[in-house]
Amino acid sequence: MRIESMANANGHALNSLHARRLGLDTQYEAVVFMHKHCHVCRSEGFSAHTRVLLCHGDRTLIATLYQVTSDLIAHDEAALSESAWKRLGLHDGDRIMVTHPAPLDSLSHLRSRIYGHRLNANAFRAIVKDIVDGHYSDIHLSSFITACSVLPLDHDEIFALTDAMVNAGGRLTWPAGIVVDKHSVGGLPGNRTTPIVVAIAASLGLTMPKTSSRAITSPAGTADMMETLAPVELDTAAIRRVVEQEGGCVVWGGAVKLSPADDILIRTERALDLDTEGQLIASVLSKKIAAGSTHLIVDMPVGPTAKVRSAKAAQVLSESLISIGAAFGLRVQVVLGDGMQPIGRGIGPALEARDVLAVLQRSPDAPLDLRRRALALAGAVVELADLAAAGEGEALAAQVLDDGRAWAKFQRICKAQGGMRIPPLARQFRPLNARQEGRVQAIDNRKIARLAKLAGAPDDRAAGVDLHVRLGDLIVVGQPLCTVHADTPGELAYAFEFAAANSDIISVRPE
Repeated sequence: MRIESMANANGHALNSLHARRLGLDTQYEAVVFMHKHCHVCRSEGFSAHTRVLLCHGDRTLIATLYQVTSDLIAHDEAALSESAWKRLGLHDGDRIMVTHPAPLDSLSHLRSRIYGHRLNANAFRAIVKDIVDGHYSDIHLSSFITACSVLPLDHDEIFALTDAMVNAGGRLTWPAGIVVDKHSVGGLPGNRTTPIVVAIAASLGLTMPKTSSRAITSPAGTADMMETLAPVELDTAAIRRVVEQEGGCVVWGGAVKLSPADDILIRTERALDLDTEGQLIASVLSKKIAAGSTHLIVDMPVGPTAKVRSAKAAQVLSESLISIGAAFGLRVQVVLGDGMQPIGRGIGPALEARDVLAVLQRSPDAPLDLRRRALALAGAVVELADLAAAGEGEALAAQVLDDGRAWAKFQRICKAQGGMRIPPLARQFRPLNARQEGRVQAIDNRKIARLAKLAGAPDDRAAGVDLHVRLGDLIVVGQPLCTVHADTPGELAYAFEFAAANSDIISVRPE
């Protein structure tokens, strides 16, 4: 984009300012600070929260403007957040031009959706393009997500959003005729089966390039957990090398720009603690289609405190996933599971990685529920890929796990991705003890996940919760129900304040 502007007596463009690196972490949002009475703000009529176009050389960026009235920012300076500084490729002493951006036509579609109108394919393409191009602020993004939550997306809208998200980024293709994948809809803490399933499938000669997401509303996403064991931010060439060499991988999809709008929306969904059905379907399927998958197993836990709370809701979501997938030539099979309590013991990236390793290494104290669920899903994968007859896939998967092939394959995958790591340990931990004797009646998935997040997960990889009891267990007063892991005493204390106010996180019924 070429910007024309008149120059002042010093030869600088009248709408240019000295760029200053503020060292402010705003995560992914581009932010610029300017003095309220600087010549650019006055001449352009800028006010706080205006979206402005920043230009440096051939790079451009739309940022949110905040204004300063003190001497923190000089009148000839534009102070940039780290995100904006890096994306413009700036160095000390550079100048940037600040102007009004072109109007966003897609905002008319967004406003229409806010008022309850359905959107067509062209509208979704325009919105998704502007999201990927960085034209939407966090306010715009949250408005779009909310508008699609209050009035749920219908079948045609889900298809259109999925298609727009697929075509807004890169796509992978593979020589194998069958490319398998597995995804969990989430909502069940500790349900970290993916590395086990990938290791089993790859050991059997299947192609399984698993691109995973980071956490949205959970204490850990698969990518967060896997990152404690091996690098996950691989580019396309590296992913191809790993898959060609080992048959499978477990990487973060955002690093290769597969459905890049999804990663942007996920960040906002996480802040809003929202993960609605239509956007969930578009998120899951767009990533799988862009990754070149042909066959997909969807793990869907069902329970009163899981993401999918009833059999009826599971049926509706399953039918939508299958029908939207089929429209893109993706064969989808949904495997329902028990969502009454967390799977495994650990909840949080490193604690979940420990459980995964225990299952792969056939450790005597490995969580049996995690092993069983992983084998059920791996069995479904090999049956869907026609490597085993119906009802025989799980036995084949168990054989591969028990004879050590899956563990050997997983180690090779980690090595190919950049080297295997040892999951970190938290510096602070404290048990949550039972206040009365009796039998464990219920474990609230949402509250136990909240407890792990308050302790610092997933940002602190070692933080989280280690469960010591299961539904139906008999316990005595003072027995540890779980142990909370945190990086700092403050986070640990904050988590225990929540636990003290929510005694039903793990409910005990007197006998």
